[in-house]
Amino acid sequence: MRVIKYYTDEQVARAVVNALRLHDIDVLTVQEADMMGAADEAHLVFATSEGRVIFTQDADFLRLHAQGVEHFGIVYAPQHSPIGRIIRALVAIHQTLRSEDMQNNVRFI
Repeated sequence: MRVIKYYTDEQVARAVVNALRLHDIDVLTVQEADMMGAADEAHLVFATSEGRVIFTQDADFLRLHAQGVEHFGIVYAPQHSPIGRIIRALVAIHQTLRSEDMQNNVRFI
């Protein structure tokens, strides 16, 4: 069983990334991966190839999931969700689930 590693979408606040890293959670941002402006499908392919669960606030990823597009896991929070709630939820997911639990599944914050 592998520990969850995250890949964050473009809209995710830097404060979320910094807080996860303070909890020693492996996080890769779109910017760090040099994937800015890539199509949502490309982000899913990249995250899957890297063994990462994508955290997003973009509902388009939910549509891709509903269409049956394969992925390593999606965590979704609506726009304007409180940052504290997002951080607590992502930490809890990291602490309670393994990457195998997330494959082709969506968790909502």
